[in-house]
Amino acid sequence: MEEVKRDAIKNGRRLMKSLTERNPKQPLCWIASARLEEDAGEMESARQLIQKGCEECPNSVDVWLEACRIAIANARSSPNSNEAGKAVIACGLKLIPNSVKLWMQAANLEHDDSNKSRVLSRGLQHIPDSVLLRKAVVELATAAKSNEEEEEENANARQSMNLSCEPCEPERARMNLAEARERGGGTERVWMKSAIVERGLGNVEEERKLLDEGLKKFPSFFKLWLMLGQLEERLDRLEKAKEAYDLGLKHCPNSIPLWLSLVNLEENLNGVTSARAVLTLARNKNPHNPQLWLAATRTELRHGNNKEADILMARALHECPNSGILWAAYIESMVPLPPSQWMAKIMDALRKCDYDPHVIAAVAKLFWHHSEVKRARTWLDRAVTIAPDIGDFWALYFKFELQHGTDENQKDVLRRCIASQPKHGEKWQPISKALHNSHQPTEAILHQVVAVLGKEESSQQAGQAPQTDRL
Repeated sequence: MEEVKRDAIKNGRRLMKSLTERNPKQPLCWIASARLEEDAGEMESARQLIQKGCEECPNSVDVWLEACRIAIANARSSPNSNEAGKAVIACGLKLIPNSVKLWMQAANLEHDDSNKSRVLSRGLQHIPDSVLLRKAVVELATAAKSNEEEEEENANARQSMNLSCEPCEPERARMNLAEARERGGGTERVWMKSAIVERGLGNVEEERKLLDEGLKKFPSFFKLWLMLGQLEERLDRLEKAKEAYDLGLKHCPNSIPLWLSLVNLEENLNGVTSARAVLTLARNKNPHNPQLWLAATRTELRHGNNKEADILMARALHECPNSGILWAAYIESMVPLPPSQWMAKIMDALRKCDYDPHVIAAVAKLFWHHSEVKRARTWLDRAVTIAPDIGDFWALYFKFELQHGTDENQKDVLRRCIASQPKHGEKWQPISKALHNSHQPTEAILHQVVAVLGKEESSQQAGQAPQTDRL
């Protein structure tokens, strides 16, 4: 197993070196390179790589945030490990003083509320119209108490809050969230988490009440509209769900999840013609959006309109020539063809998408389909190395090893997946966020996603267009 791990790290380093040399201005390459070294236990190498990334991509907020995280992890044994992170963020803010994320991170690294408030106030001097920074300042001021004992009590309450996800203490979570709402109205996320707690407890009316009240305060927060529509769908009140999505889109016309939810609902209620009309409207309001184009092609495929799907895909790639998810879908459509007919297209996709992980995973599927086991494993490992936060890639890799790998291979992929704690992915996200999975560990979610991939593969082999999971 150790030999397998060493080989994976060696191959990953070779890939990362190639990617950073080819794309030195691509932040994702440096982040992935640093994380590979971190996974190998080489923290100093990780620090040096991400430092180089900061030099090559000085205007990338994500690179500076990653550099901050690695600096803190590298100094974990020191009692003042946060100081290392503060130094990194300070450098980042000199170059990107208008980054809300960097100012928020700088405040989070402060232990004292007065220092947090000072940092946030400095941020507002650079970004005076930032709603997020202003809310954070107000919440800090509101939460302050007149004596040390009350301040400690309030800190404990804040620490015990995102408990809203702990099955053993829902009442405590409910109490803390109610207090946060009353203490100045609460942020949009407080109202969202409050509704999530009630949803987990099965309190439909209380969930609806919180969503309605939250939307009165934050009508432009799309997630509340999304949750209201999903609530109505759970109750099989589809017309009411449509009303929620329609009203949400009036306030949030650029919310792609709302558009996709409405498309799926229209397709179920009124068929493909209505779904097409919604997708056309969505693309007009949100041009150059690959998710909407992909949804349009898949809608046609679900109804057997392969020619129309091909036309849409050609238009999609013309409008979004650098989209990894579109090129990945295009590559997957070539699975039945012999390698001589798709190798040139693969190289074209990789060049245009800067080695996007979705494209890399699609290439792995091609090699897998044609029984090129060694090459498929190499490309799957590349996908999870570049994008460890996307659970779909881990599920695909684990499914591959279940079919072709040894026990050691399977255990190694499982271990790395659990360590990465993926949160995203077209299949992963809806499964992990399902009500019955709200407290499931990563391993359980992985197995469920693998099962969904298996069903999808079976339907494809049976000559049926697979149903797409909702985003």
